[in-house]
Order: sequence, then C-alpha cells, then structure tokens
Amino acid sequence: MTLKGQNIHLRALEPEDLDFLYEIENNESIWEVSNTQTPYSKWVLKNYLENAHLDIYEAKQLRMVIVFSETNEKVGFIDLFDFDAKNSRAGIGIIISENYRNQGIGKETLQLISNYAFTNLNLHQLFANITVNNEASLLLFSNFGFQKIGIKKDWNNIKGAFVDEALFQFINVK
Repeated sequence: MTLKGQNIHLRALEPEDLDFLYEIENNESIWEVSNTQTPYSKWVLKNYLENAHLDIYEAKQLRMVIVFSETNEKVGFIDLFDFDAKNSRAGIGIIISENYRNQGIGKETLQLISNYAFTNLNLHQLFANITVNNEASLLLFSNFGFQKIGIKKDWNNIKGAFVDEALFQFINVK
C-alpha cells in the first residue's frame, strides 16, 4: 500500500476530522506557513470536507490526514497543491501537531506522499515554499533530498516584517 508506512499512514479526509481541522486551521502560530490571516468557521470547514472527495485533477489539490497506524490518532496533514498535470508537478506542504514534532513523522510522511505522487500521479517533480526562518521545515526538506533552487526576497509579510522564502524542488529521476 503506497500510503502506509512503518508508523503512520495517510488517509483521505473524513467528516469526523472537522474538529481536528478546525483546531489546526485556527492555530494562529502556524498561520504564517499557510498564508492564513483570518480564522475559519466550522461551517466553512464542514463545506470544505464535503468537497474533499473531488479528484486532484479537478480540485488541483489533495489534503490527507497523517495518522498513527497503531492508535489511529491524527497527528497532522499533508497537502499537494497547485497540481499541474500538464507539467507533472505539485507543491507540497506539511503540518504536524506540536506534540508530535521531531519524531520522524515528517520524514516518513514525505516518503509516503512522494511515492504516491511519483507512482500514482506520475508526477515529475514536487516543490515546497519555505520561509527562511522555518528551520525545522528547511532541515526536513533538505534532509529528504529537496534542493534549494532559489530565494524569493521579502516574499512574505509576517507580523509587519518581510521575510524571504526559499523555493525547494525534488525531481523524480527514474
């Protein structure tokens, strides 16, 4: 199974994920990594979940829940976004709940989603946009094999200060 690892598995969004999605999306400490500026209502997120079944070719994105296999506990989300079938690429974003960081979940998640993207979606490349002050994500993606290919100067306005954003790319070499 492409989406099942040693400790975790990735699964589609379900209606019962509403409270977890609400908690993550409304956590102001991570808004800067998701370019969010306002809270989401449960009504908006419920509608999002109702449309989460749309195919990645139609929606141009895919969000999956990261789940501990042993306990079925939800620990985060992984997103493929800006899906571009013509050019065989997608952006990738990951968020892991604070209590579960630095436990290898990010690396295992990247392995699973990369295998899925390259095998099932036939993508040629994945990319990630990471603010230069997000040391944990910079390390995760670099250690996984993503290459930093550029810096977007003063790209994000975070709390009144402009911060550079690094562009990382992972090309599937067959």
